[in-house]
Amino acid sequence: MVEKGAVDAVIKHLEDKGLIYTGVLEPPKGKAPDDWEPRTQTLFRASNFGDELDRPVKKSDGSWTYFATDIAYHLDKFQRGFKTMIDVWGADHGGYVKRMKAAVEAVTDGEGVLDVKLCQMVHLKKGGKPVRMSKRAGTFVTLRYLIDEVGRDVVRFMMLTRKNDSQMEFDLEKAVEQSRDNPVFYVHYAHARCRSVMRNAAEQLGDKKVTPEALAGADLGLLTDTAELDVIKVMAAWPRMVENAAEVHEPHRVAYYLNDLATLFHALWNKGNDDARLRFIQSDNESLTLARLALVQGVATVIASGLRVFGVSPVEEL
Repeated sequence: MVEKGAVDAVIKHLEDKGLIYTGVLEPPKGKAPDDWEPRTQTLFRASNFGDELDRPVKKSDGSWTYFATDIAYHLDKFQRGFKTMIDVWGADHGGYVKRMKAAVEAVTDGEGVLDVKLCQMVHLKKGGKPVRMSKRAGTFVTLRYLIDEVGRDVVRFMMLTRKNDSQMEFDLEKAVEQSRDNPVFYVHYAHARCRSVMRNAAEQLGDKKVTPEALAGADLGLLTDTAELDVIKVMAAWPRMVENAAEVHEPHRVAYYLNDLATLFHALWNKGNDDARLRFIQSDNESLTLARLALVQGVATVIASGLRVFGVSPVEEL
């Protein structure tokens, strides 16, 4: 940005709009007067756009501040067609949000939107004990280490089971545990069960009767059990739910949804184990079988679609 003259250009652009001036800032709140050294600075009128103060864009040695280069970077993104920009920052950068939003509003004439996601640190556990990390000592656990330990898909899903500004404990053992407490396994298991049902149905009824095209004509009015209806209601909400998650930039909603759908499907599966009349394949009632298979295929399709939103591959069997 600096070498290409982009920072000079964006500051000139703001200057032409009367948003750059030379002045002296007031002392920071909470500082005693003798701690403050007033000096003339080149400032951006961030306070015109909701920030508490105006902000320096040039250092005392004449070089640009990080803020100035960040303004140029975001303008470049906007000019490349990205009117909505999402930044992912550490929680300790919260004080930087207002000034950056002010700058984006200024350089884009209000057409650009900046959404800053502040993320808390992830606390790792292994064997019930915390994995120690220290900024001061420079000891970190890398993302590559996590992926090598538990796999890419597990890391992606687990990271998206929490809102970005929530604290998270990543338990390395829990992440690979095959139990109800592991959301990755639980959702994968629901999809694998769906695929198992469809394979068994194809063997008993023939491939042609269980294609998506054939199941589209099934009489869904035959699905009357409360457990079946509960699954259908949740599946019906999928298109609007994923749209809402995208609109508000909250992918964790998809993770919650998939876990809810998996829970209902497992409950339906268990109900069929207890009562033979509720099993998916009824040898003496093909119409009911096809209706239930359409339901199973629908669950598999929705779960696979949700996982692919995360870049996670659905599994066929476990």
